[in-house]
Amino acid sequence: MSIFLPKSIRTLIEEFAKLPGIGPKSAQRLAMYLLHSPDSKIKELGESVFNLKQNVVFCENCWNIGESNPCAFCSDEQRDKSVICVVEEVLDVVAIEKTREFSGLYHVLHGALSPVDGIGPDQLKLGSLFKRIEEGDQEVREIIIATNPSLEGEATALYIQKQLLNSSINITRIARGLPVGGDVEYADEVTLSRAISGRSAL
Repeated sequence: MSIFLPKSIRTLIEEFAKLPGIGPKSAQRLAMYLLHSPDSKIKELGESVFNLKQNVVFCENCWNIGESNPCAFCSDEQRDKSVICVVEEVLDVVAIEKTREFSGLYHVLHGALSPVDGIGPDQLKLGSLFKRIEEGDQEVREIIIATNPSLEGEATALYIQKQLLNSSINITRIARGLPVGGDVEYADEVTLSRAISGRSAL
């Protein structure tokens, strides 16, 4: 970063560069864009960032985000409370909701097991998931594990399955296989193997 830039600009660039997916060049472009923006736009942006922490809360039941606690999903009487879909991140909830195929409840783990990165069960919202299931008693009949098909996601799914092995709850995993528009020729062995083993009738 150029030492010839004013300190306030350098500081803003440094802060932008700390954000995921934002490199030094992108950070500079964002800072320069804001520099040439009207004061009203800068004020709106600043208020939006400030209100992010002021108005958004984590749901005490599912650890999703919302503007109230419990969140809109947990407080919705129309949702099927007998099914809980376990996901890694908040944006996974958004993706599943867009399909309009799921009407149950969610549980957000906020990550996946990764011993290499020092992420164990205590660093995730797994304890609250098991407590929630235990307190739900007869109400919860199925747990859908919708973690990512990565090593970490698979390890997390296996851990949940083992912890609930002696329960009467039905543990399911979202289907995995070839994506729409994908070519069999270019699919990796694991994906192709799962696509074959998870085949269904036409």
